[in-house]
Amino acid sequence: MVIEIEKGSGFCFGVTTAIRKAEEELNKSGQLYCLGDIVHNSNEVERLKHKGLVTITHEQLRDLHDVKVLLRAHGEPPETYDIARQNNIEIIDATCPVVLQLQRRINASYNAGDGEGSRPQIVIYGKRGHAEVNGLVGQTQGSALVIENLEEIDKIDFSRDIYLYSQTTKSLHGFKAIVEEIKNRIGDDVEFKSYDTICRSVANRIPQIREFAQQHELVFFVCGSKSSNGKILFAECLDANSNSHMISNENEIDEQWLKGVKSIGICGATSTPRWLMNQVKNYLESKSS
Repeated sequence: MVIEIEKGSGFCFGVTTAIRKAEEELNKSGQLYCLGDIVHNSNEVERLKHKGLVTITHEQLRDLHDVKVLLRAHGEPPETYDIARQNNIEIIDATCPVVLQLQRRINASYNAGDGEGSRPQIVIYGKRGHAEVNGLVGQTQGSALVIENLEEIDKIDFSRDIYLYSQTTKSLHGFKAIVEEIKNRIGDDVEFKSYDTICRSVANRIPQIREFAQQHELVFFVCGSKSSNGKILFAECLDANSNSHMISNENEIDEQWLKGVKSIGICGATSTPRWLMNQVKNYLESKSS
């Protein structure tokens, strides 16, 4: 049996940096607070928990004083930094540079007008309530409109100027569809600007993962259930190879899937640790021997 892990799968730059910063601090002090799951993968969260990483909520942050708190790659709204200053919390900021740049651009657009009436309408294509999206909306004092798909486009006020941005891990195809629909609906006197802010570490993975999926009889996509980019990438994987399964670890593999199969591909999201994919590979090799 041939078992191959896709070369491009695994942590993106932002997640790698966040975990490196966490481990550096844990190696020094043995404990560190992290605001939210450091990555949308329960296996990796559990591994770091054993090293001393304590995951906290925003409500718990308000009760902490004189400690160190890691901000993960997703980024945070300005309010989080205000609380940290008030509570003498030292921030270890692991916000992804791509997300940080997007926050600054949205903030600049929001502050471009002289007042509420003259401000453009900031629209964000993203998942409502997602950590990154919360950070982006926070740049507009909560006024940005979040739309999750084309079906929600009626929420936009087409009589006002529209500045459209995207969560970094959303579908490029979905973003382009929304751009075209807005162009079809706006009047001549409305200014519309769209900014393709989708991270290419996700978007560029799509053709690679489709090609990889087509090269194997059976594909295991290893991913945490909370991963937004994982859902997008798995959908592409499944479309390219209908014999694809999303699993969080090797325990979810049904041995019936392996019968008669000579070629298996293993891939994952930008939040999937390489060690976990190797663990799945080792399990499959033990079943094929």
